[in-house]
Amino acid sequence: MRAVDEGQLLDRAKDYDCAALGELYDRYAAKIYNYIYYQVGDPDLAEDLTASVFTKLLDAIRTDKAWQLSFSAWLYRIAHNLVVDHFRRAEHEKALPLNELITAAVDDPLSSVERTLSSDAVRKAMRNLTAEQQLVILLKFSEELSNQEVAQIMGKTEGAIKSLQYRALAALRRCLETDGS
Repeated sequence: MRAVDEGQLLDRAKDYDCAALGELYDRYAAKIYNYIYYQVGDPDLAEDLTASVFTKLLDAIRTDKAWQLSFSAWLYRIAHNLVVDHFRRAEHEKALPLNELITAAVDDPLSSVERTLSSDAVRKAMRNLTAEQQLVILLKFSEELSNQEVAQIMGKTEGAIKSLQYRALAALRRCLETDGS
C-alpha cells in the first residue's frame, strides 16, 4: 500500500472523512503526545491534551487556513497553546507516576534511578529557560525536527532558530552545571 499524500489527506479531512482523519491521527498522535508529555511530565494529562489537539483540529480544519502552510507546524502550535493554557489555569507538580517507577525499578534498579535523576535534572533545568528556549530544545532534540520545521512552528527564520538554539543550550548547560556542583 503506498503512502497517501498529505495534501490529499488534508483535503479529505476538511470533509471529515474518517479514514483521512484516522491516517492523520496515526501519523501525528505519538509525536504530539511526546511533545506534550515532555512539557507536562504526566502521561494521563499528556493523553488528555493530545486528544484536545485533535478535537481542536476537527473544530478548526474548515475555518483556519494556517494549516495549509505547514500542517505539522499548525498541530504543534495548537499543542503548545494547550500546554500554556493548562499551566495558566493550574499549578502542576511534575512527578513520575508510581507504576512507572515500580516498572522501571524492576527492570534495572540502578540505571532506572540514574535515568530518573538525569531526566529530573534536565526537566528542572529546562524550567529555568524561557518558553521559547524550552520550545526550541523540545522540537529540535526531542521531536527531532529540522531547523526549517522548527522555524515554521515558531514563526521565526532559520537563522533566528539557530541562534535561539545556541543560547538555549548554553543556558541549559549552565543550569545543569550549577545544579550538579
